[in-house]
Order: sequence, then C-alpha cells, then structure tokens
Amino acid sequence: MDEREYLMNFDDIPEIPDYIEEKFRDVLSAYKTYMSRAHVKEEDLQEGLDLIEKAFLFAYKAHRNQKRKNGEVYIVHPIATAEILAELEVDAESLAAALLHDTVEDTAADTEMITEIFGSTMTNLVEGVTKLNQLSSITKEEVQASNVRKMLVAMTKDIRVILIKLADRLHNMRTLKYKKPQRQIGRAS
Repeated sequence: MDEREYLMNFDDIPEIPDYIEEKFRDVLSAYKTYMSRAHVKEEDLQEGLDLIEKAFLFAYKAHRNQKRKNGEVYIVHPIATAEILAELEVDAESLAAALLHDTVEDTAADTEMITEIFGSTMTNLVEGVTKLNQLSSITKEEVQASNVRKMLVAMTKDIRVILIKLADRLHNMRTLKYKKPQRQIGRAS
C-alpha cells in the first residue's frame, strides 16, 4: 500500500499513544461542552465530532514519522493549535482545519486528498493557512504598511483562516525555547 492509499484508508489506524489520545480528547470534550451549551442539535453536534475525529486521524497518520525540534511527536502541534481555537469556541470545521493545517505543506498529503475526504471548504481553510505561511518572507517595513491588512483580507475568503494561523503562531511562540537563540530572535521579531 502506498502512502496515499494509507492516508485515505480510515480502517488502517496505527496505535495512538495514550498521552496524544488524551490531548485530543480534551479538544473534543471542550467542543462538546460549548456546543451543548449553545443548544446545538444532537445530530449536528455528532457531525462536528465526527469531522474533528476524522481530521485528527488523518493528521496523525500523515505526521506519524515527524518530530518537532523539542523532540515531541509532530501531532502535538496541530492538537495544541486546535486547543487554542477550542478556547475561542470555534466551529468544527475550524478545529478540523487546525488539525490538518500542516498536512499539505509538511507531509505526503495534498489538496486533492483533503478535498476528497473533507470537502472543498476544508481544503480552502488548509490552503489559506499555507498561503499565509508564505507571508513570512515579507520585510518588517512591508508588514508595518497598512496594505498588508488589505492583502490578508484579500488573500482569505474566510476569516477562520486567520484565526487558525494566529493559533498556529501562538503555539509556535510558546515553544520558542526549543530553538537556538538566533532563531528565537528571528521568530519573535
């Protein structure tokens, strides 16, 4: 079975370490709590939970052989991004996209797979976050210009892309201590 077939096969799920499963279950629990508080219909709640779980399984499989600079398995980062968004009580698509946000850029997954499994809205969210990653090459002077705000809005048709990217950056900032001092300064400025 090639990588594409493996990622698309939801019957073939590797064993997930307990601590990863627990972190993910915290995201699901938070989602369930705030959606129940909002009196969302049970079938809509379950649909959201199913989407988030499917995104987690896909992302876990896609990132299964990757580690972060601090030695953690990579999936910890997408889960932490989703945790930040769950604190903001976002919708299921936002949480799912947070879990998937690095799959197209950093793994064998591609937008065609995301569309096939999750639909075009999810692909637009994931691609939007990837496009925002490309803005890191802009100079400080350009960032300070008011045109950047207009460019951000023009680049994304969905404000959730910006929320996901901000949560992604926040988690990256929280883990700066694992980078070399020169990289810390570059990232923080």
